[in-house]
Amino acid sequence: MRLGSLTLVLLVAALANAQPPGSDALAGFQQLSALEGSWEGQYEWTGARTGTGKMDATNYLTGNSSALVENLLMEGVPVMTSVYHLDNSDLRVTHFCAARNQPRLKASRIDLPRKEIDFALVDVTNVPSLDAPFVHGLEVRFAGPDQVSLTFLFESAGKKSSERIDLKRVGTRPGK
Repeated sequence: MRLGSLTLVLLVAALANAQPPGSDALAGFQQLSALEGSWEGQYEWTGARTGTGKMDATNYLTGNSSALVENLLMEGVPVMTSVYHLDNSDLRVTHFCAARNQPRLKASRIDLPRKEIDFALVDVTNVPSLDAPFVHGLEVRFAGPDQVSLTFLFESAGKKSSERIDLKRVGTRPGK
């Protein structure tokens, strides 16, 4: 009888400490939502493609705060847009790429103590073949409330490249 009671006590304790389904996704979306505002920064390509330059960003919430829209800008013109949102217990992003395709990704790792979110490819639209260049993954690193790094992981015909964009907030956070 004691073993059964001990098992029941341990089970109740484990359930009390369990996170609700999707709590990491919700916490990750809340962290991303804090990026609302204007940003300036630089990009750098490495791998099969190389190059550097200036890239800025504007982020805003839409859909009754259910989605974060991130516009990446070159010379004030949006060149890429990503939309982050929850899908039940999953954190997702659709990236509208300068390559004119739309990779859809799902968070594969959310490590908020380390301030890291990784997204992996689910599928992609508007590509003539799977050898075409498109984003296969995205790494988001929060260096602080006013610094973030985005690394888009590309693949094209087996050749890999990454585009890292380091951004710093311009001015103050909205509502602060």
